[in-house]
Amino acid sequence: MATSDPPTSQPSRELDPRERRKVLAGTMVGTTIEWYDFFIYAQAAGLVFAPLFLAPLSEANPAVAQVLSFATIGISFLFRPLGAIVAGHLGDRFGRKRILVITLVMMGVATFLIGLLPTYAQIGMAAPALLILLRVVQGFSAGGEWGGAALMSVEHAPVPKRGVFGAYPQIGVPCGMILATFVVWAITAVIGTEAFTEWGWRVPFLLSFVLIVVGHLIRRTVEESPVFELMQRRKSESSAPLGRLFRENSKEVFLAALIFVANNAAGYLVIAFLVTYASRPVEEFGLGMERGPVLLATTLAAFGWLVSTMYGGWISDKLGRVRTFQVGYVVLAAWAVPMWFMVDTGDLLWYFVGVFVLCLTLGLSYGPQSALYAEMFPAEIRYSGVSIGYALGAILGGAFAATIAELLLTTFGASWTIGVYVIVLCLVSGTAVSLVKSPQGADLHVGDDTPAR
Repeated sequence: MATSDPPTSQPSRELDPRERRKVLAGTMVGTTIEWYDFFIYAQAAGLVFAPLFLAPLSEANPAVAQVLSFATIGISFLFRPLGAIVAGHLGDRFGRKRILVITLVMMGVATFLIGLLPTYAQIGMAAPALLILLRVVQGFSAGGEWGGAALMSVEHAPVPKRGVFGAYPQIGVPCGMILATFVVWAITAVIGTEAFTEWGWRVPFLLSFVLIVVGHLIRRTVEESPVFELMQRRKSESSAPLGRLFRENSKEVFLAALIFVANNAAGYLVIAFLVTYASRPVEEFGLGMERGPVLLATTLAAFGWLVSTMYGGWISDKLGRVRTFQVGYVVLAAWAVPMWFMVDTGDLLWYFVGVFVLCLTLGLSYGPQSALYAEMFPAEIRYSGVSIGYALGAILGGAFAATIAELLLTTFGASWTIGVYVIVLCLVSGTAVSLVKSPQGADLHVGDDTPAR
């Protein structure tokens, strides 16, 4: 009898355009909802958590209280690698369907409960302790999300379109930010800043319950189609014991982490720091701008991130993943310092222009990420490799970016020093991506054990 390929080396059939659109919609909407939950916390940490959950310290030293409030953002990142490891293991054992539902529900329930938390004035030190606990749950659940969404989109893409297909789960980040920032702006505009600080901040967290239901219904549509069987097989084929991952591909994991550092740090400055910096009083190292218009300007600026992310994925199919990243980090480094002089004018238009251009630079080093990571790892360890590399890069980059920015600002009294910090990270990430020999077009099927070099 004639020999044939191993049954796991190819999908049972190619996806038709309708099924591919369903996969892309599922990955984009799912990541948008998960990141809405994540970013609502980041917004609140900058705007209200210090006086509400760290009241005595906030009264004695507002700057230190704000540093610690920003630090609670980073705590959750420390648990994202653990979430990636556990989700990979359970996904192999019980199936991807259950794990996707669990991560979505965990994130949403934690976010919803934050909206119900009593403050320091009501229960004392138990308030910040419970806040941190729920933040840890958010980080754990987020760790199991991105890798699967990235592989869904890239592994089901035509080879010449991997970059643009891989950009769909990536735009969940700017979409989540747009949604989160818009909700905060809308509530502030309706009830005012004082009422928002007193009770209105809870509303965006409580709305997460609605998003859980929406996200589950959309994902269930994908899961009930023939597409889900292919997704589940891809997930199980793309996982392996961690020992093998670090024994054979530790270099790729390390590079994947460093490649993400600069983009994630700059992104979290937009997400968590800039609104706070622009809207707080001048005596607290702020610009004293009105919070509502600043939130609206930041929301509109984030559309630049969305568009440039799709463009970054598309152009990487033509220019190459590595080259697109290199261009992105050069442009980001060039804008990192001038942006602060525009923001520091205190003029809303110049603030918008500065943040909008920053968002445009982020897409070139974010849109191609799913495709680059997928092509860096052989199929049997791909899920673990991309998830852990991404999670480690987030710890080194975005976890404490807002905290570091706050420390630089209060230490030197000059916002442009934050830009220097971003430039240093761009050098690190740019060097790391330059060490990757472009694997564009690599075979992503199981059975290709040779990692791209």
